[in-house]
Amino acid sequence: MGTTFDETEIDSALSDLIAGEKAWAQTSLRRRRELLDEIHTRTGRFAADWVRAARTWKGLDEDSPLVGEEWISGPMTLLQATAALSATLTALEQGRSPLDGRALTAAPGGRVAVPILPLDVYDRLLLSGFRGEVWLRPGVDADTARRRAGLAQLDPTATAGIGAILGAGNITSIPPLDALYELYAHNRVVALKLNPITDPLFTVLEMIFAPLIELGVLRILTGGVDTGGYLVRHPDVAHVHMTGSAHTHDAIVWGPGPAGQERKSDKRPLLDKPITSELGGVSPTIVVPGEWSDADLRFQAEHVATQRLHNGGYNCVATQAVVLSANWPQKEKFLAELRTAIDKAPQRPAYYPGSDNRVADAAAAYPDAQRLGPGQRRLLVENLPQTETPLLRTEYFAPVLGVVELPHGGGEFLQHAVDFANTELTGTLGVNVIAHPSTIKRLGVAFDDAIERLRYGAIAVNAWTALAFLAPRASWGAYPGHTIDDVQSGIGVVHNAFLLDDVERTVVSGPFRPAPRSLVHGELALSPKPPWFITNATAAATGRKLTEFYASGNPARLPGVFVSAFRG
Repeated sequence: MGTTFDETEIDSALSDLIAGEKAWAQTSLRRRRELLDEIHTRTGRFAADWVRAARTWKGLDEDSPLVGEEWISGPMTLLQATAALSATLTALEQGRSPLDGRALTAAPGGRVAVPILPLDVYDRLLLSGFRGEVWLRPGVDADTARRRAGLAQLDPTATAGIGAILGAGNITSIPPLDALYELYAHNRVVALKLNPITDPLFTVLEMIFAPLIELGVLRILTGGVDTGGYLVRHPDVAHVHMTGSAHTHDAIVWGPGPAGQERKSDKRPLLDKPITSELGGVSPTIVVPGEWSDADLRFQAEHVATQRLHNGGYNCVATQAVVLSANWPQKEKFLAELRTAIDKAPQRPAYYPGSDNRVADAAAAYPDAQRLGPGQRRLLVENLPQTETPLLRTEYFAPVLGVVELPHGGGEFLQHAVDFANTELTGTLGVNVIAHPSTIKRLGVAFDDAIERLRYGAIAVNAWTALAFLAPRASWGAYPGHTIDDVQSGIGVVHNAFLLDDVERTVVSGPFRPAPRSLVHGELALSPKPPWFITNATAAATGRKLTEFYASGNPARLPGVFVSAFRG
């Protein structure tokens, strides 16, 4: 779909939403839940069309294992989200808190932790060894958490106007998930403008969201910068949410160019309404030194390569800086494995606009960087300065990875690495920590304290923070506290299917080794190499089978999932 909505069509869509807001206010919790169930069914029905559209514009061959990324981060993610939101609405409909029956626990620093993974037998089977919880802000007790869970659905008649969403152009589930969050967390009807990259999804999303479109609470628009600018500044729009870069955010809030910079300096925003955002940044992976086997070194190098190169490197939470101990005896072996993993990762087109230019910019800033992979279009920059260098300040949104070495060992390294991540890197969306189980055990409370001190909206221990994106009840967004004049990785959260208030961060963890090595070394985890790994040979088949399972809920589909996953 290449059509651009003109101003008259946008005016008409917003007029429809003004009427739709009245309909939404009169829509019962039961009907709101039924709408989610209908969208769930329709997502399963049109999942293959969704994936076909995405792989076409991303230039992926039909039989490429990388198509698994489109199944997993596209329709599968929306299926999980609609099911989780439906469960929350069921509880509220019955007069219960969405957290009833959930054992809330204590997190470091006097916080309350809400478990979000695993929650049922299917989580335990499909994500064996993975864990996750949402930490609430300090001072929020368990009773308050239960009472506030539900957000705007605690008073569904109190609607909040029209929310304009500027959709992402990379991960295809982001725009529909954002639309659901506006409707259900904030009680705002939605004008969703797709990023032009994702325009081929227009028809698929209209078919999936037909129940909400027919009710008049959702309109999907297409167009470029002018369309988005007209939409967000329209007097009928009460709130704006966007996914993208801090540069785009500032152009919306303050205006483009020197005039915008002047307004920002004078604190005179051009945008006259609230804005929330998810903006990415320079995400680090901290590799804690320990005694690793050759298989551990190879697997974790593939893990880091995946964190950088998944979806071609066009992820807001893609790792851009690896933080190592200069004194780690296995440092050189790990770096050799990392170079190999990056170099041998599957070839794919640079589909996101400007990617090659951003790689060229990084190459100009670091002329000694290693060029790896097919066509030498991937950049690895070793021996980065520890401060005031572009790679630590600029989100390249391209296959560029830097390595910083800190002159510390053991627990001292981890404490300094946390300080480095908190103070030297732009953004607070996600941080990964990789550590051998015996190292974690040895560090004990010091390790827990280090995790608490990380100021990031998502923290992954022996996992990738993308798991927090995929888990429907996890919160997703920057660490709280950013403002429109220092936006970093954004303001507010999304996903959060429990509809929790007072969210601070999500913490996820996974097994250090895949099965069966995990079992041999005493980790109670049956998960093989995760299907989101770029080296997973059966990722496409596994992703499709997982999507079919979440669409149907039929346990008879699970053996096929397991067979495919273990062959990966």
